[in-house]
Amino acid sequence: MSKDDSDATEQRYQQTAPTGAAGSRFDAVAAMLFSDYSRSRLQDWIKRGFLTTDGQQRRPSDKLIGGEEIMLVLPPDALADTWEETWANGAAQIEADEMSIDFVHTDEQFYIVNKPTPLVMHPAPGNRRGTLMNGLLHFEPGLRHVPRAGIVHRLDKDTTGLCVVARTLKAHAHLVSELQARKVSREYLAIVLGDIPDAGTIDEPIGRHPKDRKRMAVVQGGKPARTHFHVLERFDYAALVAVQLETGRTHQIRVHMTHLGFPLLGDPVYTRRGASARLDSLGLQAITGFNRQALHAYRLSLAHPEDLRQREFQAEPPDDFNNALQALRDHAAQFS
Repeated sequence: MSKDDSDATEQRYQQTAPTGAAGSRFDAVAAMLFSDYSRSRLQDWIKRGFLTTDGQQRRPSDKLIGGEEIMLVLPPDALADTWEETWANGAAQIEADEMSIDFVHTDEQFYIVNKPTPLVMHPAPGNRRGTLMNGLLHFEPGLRHVPRAGIVHRLDKDTTGLCVVARTLKAHAHLVSELQARKVSREYLAIVLGDIPDAGTIDEPIGRHPKDRKRMAVVQGGKPARTHFHVLERFDYAALVAVQLETGRTHQIRVHMTHLGFPLLGDPVYTRRGASARLDSLGLQAITGFNRQALHAYRLSLAHPEDLRQREFQAEPPDDFNNALQALRDHAAQFS
């Protein structure tokens, strides 16, 4: 299963231990309060410091007195590892929400959806409604019988563009297999800061940042990750870049581009302080007001589950992305 671009940088959930929990083990109370997850997973999170009481790390076997504030803080990679378990344990409880969904393609086997910002892909504790999965279940209730309501791969909350949704078990198995075999071609458009080379491949492992668990990073011992890119347009200290994923790690494009020294415009997590100062100094409102990562899943190519013929789909970037590009073009034209 692909795990590119998890839906959030970090998620926090707070609960209060009931007074009746006095004398109960920490892991038992956690299993009651966070029932979306297995007790073994919660025990692991307690040991790793993701699940605490009153801000203090505890052992799974520690006894509670009742009334403690229990905080669950999940970094991006932990979130990526849990969504399948959340679905398996709570599919029947996921509500269907009526919403407008931009379907680029529909047939009997799958949908291609053009996801807007800031739509989250699937529910999580504390965010059970208003996600793409909720909307899909309203549009087609039968998706409850397909793993993860047919969602095969994910996009970040603030990343826009194309994703595929399987409508049948056959299509789901096929598309997951194709992703794992790296046969699904996913091309993104990104606006990056700096004077990036014309083209290149970034082949660096990605894992959780050793000091800041809100972020992922290139780290030794991380999961293999490979990203290809080439420049489409150049501007003053910025460029429009086409990026193709060979693997699908959490925040892969954002992490690899930052590691190379060319973070994405507007990225609130991976753009270092001062990195956009040169662009900000131009006074272009479409640039200075861009407050999400400038990343759009532009092209998706896959083999159809029925006849295995290759299909290709495209979606133009949204207005905020295009407005930022136009501002950069207009500024560049003044000095050409």
